[in-house]
Amino acid sequence: MAVMETYTYTVHLEPAEEGGYVVTVPALPGCITEGETYGDALAMAGDCIRGFLEALVKAGQPIPREVEQHRPVEALVQVEVPASA
Repeated sequence: MAVMETYTYTVHLEPAEEGGYVVTVPALPGCITEGETYGDALAMAGDCIRGFLEALVKAGQPIPREVEQHRPVEALVQVEVPASA
């Protein structure tokens, strides 16, 4: 069984013109997703962050840690990914 590490990132949710929300993760440039509802957007954020971090691990790249969460926070999303060797 793989050792898992937990990462916490601030996500920004912005209402989209066509409805729903666009989600960005400031600590992970290029990690962007969307959801039709606030709840969907948060769930998609978790999936997006997890996939983004897994791609970094596969590419042998370091996983950025968010040093300081931004306040006020709209939401924090935690994901677990296999620890890099």
